[in-house]
This record gives sequence, C-alpha cells and structure tokens, in this order.
Amino acid sequence: MNDPQLLVTLWPSFPHFDQFKADGRLAGIRLNSAMMNTELDEELALVAGLHRGKMPLYFDVKGRQMRIVEVHANEQHLDITLNHAISVETPTEVLFKAGADFAVLDHLEEDGKRLIFQGGPQYNVYPGESLHIRHPGLQIHGPIFTQAELDKIEKAKQAGFTRWFLSYVESQEDIDQFLELVGRKAEVWLKIESPRGLRYVNNHFKKKKTPNLTLVAARGDLYVELLRPHKILKAVKAIIEADPKACVGSRLLLSLCSSGTVVTKLLGRLQRFGLATTAVEAKQLAQDLFDPVPSCADWHELAWLYDVGYRKFMLCDELCLDGNLLGTAVNAFDAFKDSYCTRWYQLSFSSKR
Repeated sequence: MNDPQLLVTLWPSFPHFDQFKADGRLAGIRLNSAMMNTELDEELALVAGLHRGKMPLYFDVKGRQMRIVEVHANEQHLDITLNHAISVETPTEVLFKAGADFAVLDHLEEDGKRLIFQGGPQYNVYPGESLHIRHPGLQIHGPIFTQAELDKIEKAKQAGFTRWFLSYVESQEDIDQFLELVGRKAEVWLKIESPRGLRYVNNHFKKKKTPNLTLVAARGDLYVELLRPHKILKAVKAIIEADPKACVGSRLLLSLCSSGTVVTKLLGRLQRFGLATTAVEAKQLAQDLFDPVPSCADWHELAWLYDVGYRKFMLCDELCLDGNLLGTAVNAFDAFKDSYCTRWYQLSFSSKR
C-alpha cells in the first residue's frame, strides 16, 4: 500500500462535518470522547445512521490517561480532581496544554485523586483536559476504565461503533480488558503515548498474532511524555517497525494552526478600524489577506514519515476544529500524496539519479 491515507477528528455537531464526511480523500473520521459528557447522547444519535456509509467511523476511548474531572475554586493555588487516583513523590512538575504550560504539584489528597499545587499554571485549565506527570515513580491506581468511560463505551456500541481507538496503551492487559468490552475481533487502534507503551511495543506486541490491532504513534502526548524530546525520532521508527500498518497521529501540518491564529488577530483589527462591518465579512477579508500555507518543515516531515514506512496519517484535534484550516490541511496532504508518493514521481526521481 503506497498510497497514504488521512484520518481526521470531528463531531457531527461541527458545522463542517457534512462537508468532510463525504470527502473521498479521507480514510476515516475519529470521534474523540475526551470533551464529551452530556452532549454525547446527542452526538451519537447523529452518527447512528452513518455507519452504513462509505466513511469509516472510529470512537476514541480514554483508558488510563489522566484527565481533569473537576477544577475547585481557589484563588491561591490550582486545586483539581482527576479521573484516576495516583501516587507520586511530591513536589513534582506537572505539564499542561500539551507541554506548553506547567505547575508544581505540592501534595495529594483524597487517596490520590485530588491534586493541590503550589500556585498554578499560566493559563486556566478545564475539566476534560489531560495533564502529564513525567516522574518515573508515578503510579496510576484503580481500574483502567472509569465508570464514566464504561458508560461511553456502551453508548458507542449501541450507536453501532465497531472501530475503536484506545488511548495510553501500555500492556497486553490493557488490550485484553478492552477487547472483553467491545469484542475480541473488533478493529482497535492502539495509541502509544508513553515510555511504558514503547516498552510494550518493543517487547511484547506481535502484529501477526493480532491482525485486528493497529499501532498508533500518538505524538501529541508521546512527545510530551518522553524526557528527552529528540527520542521521538526513534520512538516513531520503533512503532512502524513493529507494525508496518501503523498510523502516525498529531503534530502534523501544525504551521497551519499558527496561520489560523494570525487570521483570528486580523479579524479584530479589521473590525476595529471599520474595514468590515460584520464578523462574516471580517473573516472573509482576513482570509483573503492571509492565505495559510504549510511551512517548509511540515512538507519535509510528511516526506520523512512516509519514507520510514508510514501510510496512515491522522490530524490533531486542534487543526480539525476549524473547517477552513482543515480544508487547507486536507488539500495540502492531497498535494503531498500526488506529488511525492505516486509511482511516477518515484520512478522519475530514481531515473534522474
């Protein structure tokens, strides 16, 4: 399979969902349950009839990943409750916002589910967000799947899902427990997001024995979890070597997100100076003035991932939230596929050498 495939992350309530659910350039749509709670029933009702269509749908399940359940009001320091009880030596650093922000954890309360910090991070944190504790002594206690997550799995099954993503896979036990819930023959994509997950890949994963399982180099969290950032290169190569059909996800074409930030700033300025009278008009003018183009580094990264063996790619949540940015990303990936991955290009390049 030389033709690369692209997956995106969407919810049916997104205004641009209908546009992309019929886009033949996409190989699948992932529904990320992380930020879904009371709205989940409504979202699943919208997708109930879509499983008979051509676009494969995947439901992302959060296993052992640490996520914020509640943020307690406190003006002096950050005070949060997690979905899982933990134990770790304190004080220790905790990372937020995909590693872009941090705070120092002072101590634990309520049997390890409540975290009390020394002050707090620069930006606000919200329920549903993940965090990272890279201390080697960290332990996550209790069952892999919380009751809230079990409820989501059951609802997704009732809505017709047979394809799944499983987050933070670190052992065969994680996989076995999940397959007991969704069926031993279910199609499951295993997101590798931690050093322990990499050890499982290197020492235990056997592709030939589990053809219904697909590894995912989930770089959004994996890059943050690694103590040395340059180790992401060997990590990504180890995953594709263990599973030739593996997927690489997140941190792709992120220069477009930076471009989107520029557009947002332009919106305010256009309206402030009276160059646009409505938000719709301002947005159109901003996009006319600034056409986002992937960076040179983004093109080279896609080529490197392709050259080491990846044929399945998945865009991150941030890029998929905006229909215009997602459209640009899909167009860019299609151009990459046509210009770099086609047989005629490879033969042409080889002949010139």
